[in-house]
Amino acid sequence: RYAFSRCRGSSDFRRNVRAINDGYLLGGIVEMQNLEEEDFAVSKSSDAHAEFDMVIGNIEDIIMEEEFQHLQQSFMEKYYLEFDESEENKLSYTPIFNEYIEVLEKHLERQLVERIPGFNMDAFTHSLKQHKDEVSGDILDMLLTFTDFMAFKEMFIDYRAEKEGRGLDLSTGLVVKSLNSDL
Repeated sequence: RYAFSRCRGSSDFRRNVRAINDGYLLGGIVEMQNLEEEDFAVSKSSDAHAEFDMVIGNIEDIIMEEEFQHLQQSFMEKYYLEFDESEENKLSYTPIFNEYIEVLEKHLERQLVERIPGFNMDAFTHSLKQHKDEVSGDILDMLLTFTDFMAFKEMFIDYRAEKEGRGLDLSTGLVVKSLNSDL
């Protein structure tokens, strides 16, 4: 039921203990034993959940960085005119999709490998399927553009609509009305 770890004097251990004591790491499913020897036990599912959360946190950091934003923006600018709202998927979409994966997904994967020793994209993808309900919509939508062609196409269609001024405009549909009849 439990996987045991012994960490003597490591800063990661101290950080994890502080997080556990603060009650926000590993969903509270932690059993501390013999703190003087710095032994602790963590349920395997909680450990996996914490690792997943750590990867998602790193992904959030990476996609907010200027380098990723520039890569994505440049890619979208280069190809957005190729995409239209027709039901038909043009043959030209396939090499664009493959290039997108090669450029952006590989950048994300390289960054994750640098930040998380032993990171494995295939294992993360499998874990993502199990935890998809726990991931914010924006992050999940972006990750889906690497594996789901229709999500990828929709991203380009939305980008094109925004560039052409056809994006969602709520200003014309809003009406301000006083609830106070005395005014």
